[in-house]
Amino acid sequence: MSRVRFGVARHRKQKRVLRKARGFWGARSRQYRTAKEAVMRSEVNATRDRRYRKRNFRRLWITRISAAAVSNGISYSRLMHGLRKAEVDLNRKMLSELAIRNAEAFESLVAIARSSGGA
Repeated sequence: MSRVRFGVARHRKQKRVLRKARGFWGARSRQYRTAKEAVMRSEVNATRDRRYRKRNFRRLWITRISAAAVSNGISYSRLMHGLRKAEVDLNRKMLSELAIRNAEAFESLVAIARSSGGA
C-alpha cells in the first residue's frame, strides 16, 4: 500500500481555498492551483481596498461639506478653521450628514465658524 502524505490536512486546506473561490469564473473556482492564485490575489485586493475605502469616504465627506459651505458663502478651509477655533468637535462624517439632512443646523455651524474668525 502506498504512503499517504498530508491526507486529511491537505484536503482540508484545499477545501478551504476552494470555498473562498466559490463564485469565481471557470477554473478559478474548480482547480486548486488556479483557485489558490485567484484567492491570494483577491485577498491582496481586499486588504488594500479596505484602506482605500476609508480614503474615498473622507474625500466624499469633504466634497459634501465644501459644497454646502460654498452655498452658505464660506470656503471649506475657512469653515474648518473657524470650527476648530470655536472648539466645535464634529468629525467630517457628521458634518457632511448635517449638510445633507439638516441644513439649518449646518447654517448655525457656519455662523459659529464665522464669529470665531473663520471668515
